[in-house]
Amino acid sequence: MINKQAPVHAPMSQWSTHDGQLVVGSLPLTTLAARVGSTPFYAVDRGLLKARVGELRAALPPQVKLHYAMKANPMPALVQFMAGLVEGIDVASAGELKVALDAGADPAEISFAGPGKRDPELLQAVAAGVLVNVESARELPVLARASQQLGLPARVAVRVNPDFELKGSGMKMGGGPKQFGVDVDVVPELLAFAAREGLAFEGFHLFAGSQNLKAESICEAQAKSYELALRLAEGAPAPVKFLNLGGGFGIPYFPGEQRLDLAPIGANLAALVERAAREMPAAHIVIELGRYLVGEAGVYVTRIVDRKVSRGQVFLVCDGGLNHHLSASGNFGQVVRKNYPAAIGNRMGAPDTEVASAVGPLCTPLDLLADRMELPVAQVGDLVVIFQSGAYGASASPQAFLGHPHVTEVLV
Repeated sequence: MINKQAPVHAPMSQWSTHDGQLVVGSLPLTTLAARVGSTPFYAVDRGLLKARVGELRAALPPQVKLHYAMKANPMPALVQFMAGLVEGIDVASAGELKVALDAGADPAEISFAGPGKRDPELLQAVAAGVLVNVESARELPVLARASQQLGLPARVAVRVNPDFELKGSGMKMGGGPKQFGVDVDVVPELLAFAAREGLAFEGFHLFAGSQNLKAESICEAQAKSYELALRLAEGAPAPVKFLNLGGGFGIPYFPGEQRLDLAPIGANLAALVERAAREMPAAHIVIELGRYLVGEAGVYVTRIVDRKVSRGQVFLVCDGGLNHHLSASGNFGQVVRKNYPAAIGNRMGAPDTEVASAVGPLCTPLDLLADRMELPVAQVGDLVVIFQSGAYGASASPQAFLGHPHVTEVLV
């Protein structure tokens, strides 16, 4: 029996169904699977991407720029689509930079972050004319040499490791000892070097944490980040033009989690925009979002290849698992494993249910997509769907593990 008092997943109300099938990009799931040609696959819905950006536009001040952090999902078709919806793209490697440029993103609105940028990558960034978020004193002389070699002033912002954390975030990216950015007390030294070498200083990047569902924590971090940037700007070699306050907006993955309330975040940013107009009049405030923009618009779909019962427990053995979706397996940062929302995509709303575990084809007990969830009674050939899969899916998974085929990705 299912404990009716136990927390449940937030409803996946962004998706529709028709005749018992999940609908993705206006297609019934079995039709989409036939069109893709094989399972497993990821599918991201264009309409849901547009809707999410629209929700943000309605909630946030129009002066705030939206950037897509493409590490969340670097599928080229998706990056190209997102480049037409947001103002900028944030990349974390030269490989991602190539995808962003190929997608038609404006180099003036591309920023490049990451704690381990190699010298050739920094040269590529200067040649492309993108903004480099400097995360180490080592990067500055490399950028200065690249500027001299190319005859182009390197565009730089300083990524600051703030002296506070984003409370309640799934992953803390700032505060305390961190490999990301430079500590606050080191920033003046970097600003002085940039001024001496004639680098084109543009601003600051502050990213305190990610995957946060508490609006008050996000508001507090944004306010503290703004105050810190305002203080650091006093020693900057040029007026601040770029102020990236990070992201951190979370989505509900696990039972009991609720969707983020955008209203207080919008009000808080409106107050910061008003202050910036007086205190840093040249600055554009940027919010950098990855997971929040694309995560809820994607599903992972895998086909049941075997149905087994072991000592009373039902196992639905699928043709894909942690090799394609490490996050859903619980092996990408979960301390205590919890289930992503899941369904039998061609039996939506079916009255007959059972408690079953959906597992992958790999020879490890870690290959678990859904652990003892109440699902419609499923058979070989049915399609298991893992929701909230538009971010940190294929590119964040060990696809070569045990030699199974790689996963297909489609934008529909």
